Amino acid sequence: MPKEEPLPFWKVNVPQAQWPGECPDFLRDISEKDQRIIGTPDEEYTLLTWPEVRELIRIDRIDTFHRVPSELRRYRAFTYRLVKEYGSIMNFIVNERLQWTSLQPRGKPFEVDEDIKILYNDWPYGLNPDIVHLVVWTKFELEDDEETGRCTAESRQEIENYVQKTFAPHVKELAWFKNWKSLKSVHAVEHFHVMLYKPDRDFLKQITNGDVPMTDKFD
Repeated sequence: MPKEEPLPFWKVNVPQAQWPGECPDFLRDISEKDQRIIGTPDEEYTLLTWPEVRELIRIDRIDTFHRVPSELRRYRAFTYRLVKEYGSIMNFIVNERLQWTSLQPRGKPFEVDEDIKILYNDWPYGLNPDIVHLVVWTKFELEDDEETGRCTAESRQEIENYVQKTFAPHVKELAWFKNWKSLKSVHAVEHFHVMLYKPDRDFLKQITNGDVPMTDKFD
């Protein structure tokens, strides 16, 4: 029997009745890495466990965090629509998600509550359902080392102090990371990521002010 041709990446994880006739515009010109992920059947993707998440953060391999293939496809469709409607992802984040009329901080780092907003990661990575992924957005800069693109020792300690004060009293197990400059999808607004393991839902509602991630809203 002739060998069956593999599906084009843009048909994978799509019901056959809904297969597009050609590659959708939102999937054109994406990276080979994204093509490879989107072209992987969801059933072949393994969700990361909490020990795996902690270890990847500990060894600073945050570049290996990936979305579930079908979620990455939805994310690409979403950001394609955003750029058309808002001009850029940053405009959407600032105006709709953060609802900040000014990005000018009122105080020094972590000094003024109004300079900080905690929201769900709109498009979280492929994680065990017990892991909740939040993003802490700040109006103030958190200094990076110019050579490495990673946090300086001082900014790392500032973030650590904030995380311990804000999250640790309420969640037994947590971890945080700040994307390397080369990995950031939103460059103009400072932010870092916090992973919580089995957090209390009432605490989540309180700390995010009842936020709902865009992945739960986007059709």
